[in-house]
Amino acid sequence: MKTRTLGTLEVSALGLGCMGMSVNYGPSPERADLIAFTRVAFDLGVTLFDTAQVYGPFTNEDLVGEALEPIRDQVVISTKFGFDIDPADPRRRAISSRPDLIRSSVEESLQRLRTDHIDLLYQHRVDPTVPIEDVAGTVKELIEEGKVLHFGLSEAGADTIRRAYAVQPVSAVQNEYSLWARDPEPDVLQTCAELGIGFVPWSPLGQGFLTGSVSATATFGDDDIRSRFLRFTPDALAANQPIIEVVNEVALSAHATPAQVALAWLLSRGDSIVPIPGTRKLHRLQENLAATDVVLSAEGLRRLDEATAGFNVAGARGSGHENYG
Repeated sequence: MKTRTLGTLEVSALGLGCMGMSVNYGPSPERADLIAFTRVAFDLGVTLFDTAQVYGPFTNEDLVGEALEPIRDQVVISTKFGFDIDPADPRRRAISSRPDLIRSSVEESLQRLRTDHIDLLYQHRVDPTVPIEDVAGTVKELIEEGKVLHFGLSEAGADTIRRAYAVQPVSAVQNEYSLWARDPEPDVLQTCAELGIGFVPWSPLGQGFLTGSVSATATFGDDDIRSRFLRFTPDALAANQPIIEVVNEVALSAHATPAQVALAWLLSRGDSIVPIPGTRKLHRLQENLAATDVVLSAEGLRRLDEATAGFNVAGARGSGHENYG
């Protein structure tokens, strides 16, 4: 597996987004199978594993911690704080980055992850009630204490990134980014490049849409988060089909799958871009990882760019915090 850097943190060119193992996409496989799957991902070259306190809540960190415990020193674990979760009813949660809550969240994450340090700690969502300088300052203290190694931000804008960086260098920014979610262009990506910050696209396959497996007539059960996203309504799926049609055409000429094309396009956008596609199926994992060897032609890249840069995608994108299960 090729490697890339997030700031000074070296990771595999593709990471594994672990959220879907626990929530949002229907019933989860058996825990033992998921632990085995996560270890197979490592065997195939993945070293970056992404989780969060609120995935579950709590259950995904616990799963990832058990899976990676035997190989802890060989992997990079990223997790996130930023929600005040009622332990009596985890469905009750609110965005919060109070310094005391950051500290307690980190202590609890360390226990669930079965480790004494978090490699990459993100603020999951910007808290408008807490100055980002206070957030960065608290993480800086945790870094000085050795409990955290690197600081990240998720779904943050350019100004917030700069203000945080002035207090504590930011190693990575994790925002949604894909062929049908190009919102980080140009401000956030330019800011990251200027400051030497890595960029981690979440949902790089458009929650399955860019794999070509979601038809215009697809429907989703109540236990699938896409059933609540406007971008996955029948009208929106039909309106957005021109995107996947171009992806399919480029895939055919590149002798690749649509998913591989979507990931290869992201990898071509910058040397410090590290997508984290999520899956719990071995054949999909193998397909995704093979994208690191796909080289898209100049014509293929031009077609993808022209087809999506000005495309008015139907339906609001899922922001990632409507429902965490």
